[in-house]
Amino acid sequence: MPLNRRKFLKKSAVTGAGVALAGAAAAPAAQAAEQKKPGKHPKRYSLTVLGTTDLHGHVFNWDYFKNAEYSDAKGNAMGLARVSTLVNQIRQEKGRRNTLLLDAGDTIQGTPLTYYFAKVDPITAKGGPVHPMAQAMNAIGYDAAALGNHEFNYGIETLRKFEDQCRFPLLGANALDAKTLKPAFPPYFIKKFQVPGAPPVKVAVLGLTNPGIAIWDKAYVQGKLTFPGLEEQAAKWVPKLRSMGADVVVVSAHSGSSGTSSYGDQLPYVENSAALVAQQVPGIDAILVGHAHVEIPELKVTNTATGKTVVLSEPLCYAERLSVFDFELVFEKGRWTVESVAASLRDAKTVADDPKITRLLKDEHALVVEYVNQVVGTATATLTTVDARYKDAPIIDLITKVQEDVVKAALVGTAYASLPVIAQASPFSRTSEIPAGNVTIRDLSGLYVYDNTLVAKLLTGAQVRAYLEYSAEYFVQTAADAVIDTEKLTNANSRPDYNYDYVSGFSYDIDIAQAAGSRIKNLTYNGAALDDTQQFVLAVNNYRANGGGAFPHVASATEVWSESTEIRTRIAEWATAKGVLDPADFASVDWKLTRNGTPVF
Repeated sequence: MPLNRRKFLKKSAVTGAGVALAGAAAAPAAQAAEQKKPGKHPKRYSLTVLGTTDLHGHVFNWDYFKNAEYSDAKGNAMGLARVSTLVNQIRQEKGRRNTLLLDAGDTIQGTPLTYYFAKVDPITAKGGPVHPMAQAMNAIGYDAAALGNHEFNYGIETLRKFEDQCRFPLLGANALDAKTLKPAFPPYFIKKFQVPGAPPVKVAVLGLTNPGIAIWDKAYVQGKLTFPGLEEQAAKWVPKLRSMGADVVVVSAHSGSSGTSSYGDQLPYVENSAALVAQQVPGIDAILVGHAHVEIPELKVTNTATGKTVVLSEPLCYAERLSVFDFELVFEKGRWTVESVAASLRDAKTVADDPKITRLLKDEHALVVEYVNQVVGTATATLTTVDARYKDAPIIDLITKVQEDVVKAALVGTAYASLPVIAQASPFSRTSEIPAGNVTIRDLSGLYVYDNTLVAKLLTGAQVRAYLEYSAEYFVQTAADAVIDTEKLTNANSRPDYNYDYVSGFSYDIDIAQAAGSRIKNLTYNGAALDDTQQFVLAVNNYRANGGGAFPHVASATEVWSESTEIRTRIAEWATAKGVLDPADFASVDWKLTRNGTPVF
């Protein structure tokens, strides 16, 4: 679909700079202190900026994979219906005209609800539905949202349709048209807050998204969009916003605060750079942080150029928390100045769902519940991921078997048809289970929680060996005589579970007593030592194929095939065609953990 910039250009027409300028709103007189003696008692104003991030399609406190109310060990609750109640409370406390509601991205992917309205009953169809996330966020009254990387998972057409359905702008100052290098989405949003007896307070919100989109969704954005670094684009836009009279500058950034990147050095831009933006770019008062799925009530960063403090906050994902930034401003010497900023979090578990949101989306919710509970087959045994991180689990073998079969069928009649097909898969969840007996779509969806698609890449034996060594860095080096604690055995250097890969078709040991880089032992293929020159076709998810996790060789390897059907759907199709899930059809013990050659389990 051609890049549709009509919204942005329409808004640009008045200013020439792409401003999404909201109508001014009158604030209660109580919010501005009365000026009893001219020049002695300056005007003051209190502003509250609210923020969510990484909603990932969570409207209700519901786990579609468990078919039950969501619950976890910490007693958290989730969903926009809860957030709506929190927002209503704060608007009542502060006065709605003194609040701004923002989001930091990753909105339209992540649950069967969002999948359903992207693929089963797509919003892009003629006369199609309005996306539930657009309905909910419109009803709650969001002012603006930054683009997240997962906004691009279903392609630009779906994103543009979602954008059309939102009554607030989707911001992305560093999402540029690849040909013109001009913003493909509004870079910023400006809103005026009226203060009796003083000029209005002008608040600018700059939206920044993640450079990793260029890697993770290359199939959709290559040649169409480009994503420069957050620091670079913030340094370009913040001075412009200040020159346009912004009294307050807030950044909504779909980028964590750690300064790290999951894609290594594949891009010259930092993935999690929110704190770097605060440190390097003068003129920012606060940053709503997203992407990292961590909880940061308040983080203060000193700007190196000005010495001023920038306040950051990241609410927990899935609408489990709401960030609250409280600004105090003072009007002196003809201008408004930010006197202080404090950030805190409100917790979704402390409130009930807003009945307005429940009524609004109960039908869409019911449709998806019915969809995911369709029975597609039966299982002869219970399959679980509970120990899949450190033992070769049949449930992960099911994923690799499906991927192998799909790619083998796709390569028939091609130059690669005679090459052996191998496959990777990760233990995404520690709680997924396919029960013995009836198997539903939700059981299979719970096994593969991401909307990844399948790609086939050409690798040599030597490259596979390097790939496995890198994957094995996931394990904590453990001496041969040390007591094994499975809770401390994995996630070395904070590597997440989804960046540990099984690779099917081989037999190998992972010796965790050895240093990272020299752990793969006894690597064989078809009963013989692996030939480093032999060629293989690796069936791999698109995230990994495009460089996600920074696994060696795979991103630069020759691509021989790809498709847009989700791996989750392929698993459901495979299970439906089989009718019966029998581990004998897909399970094998290909790898095991050892210490100095002795098996750990």
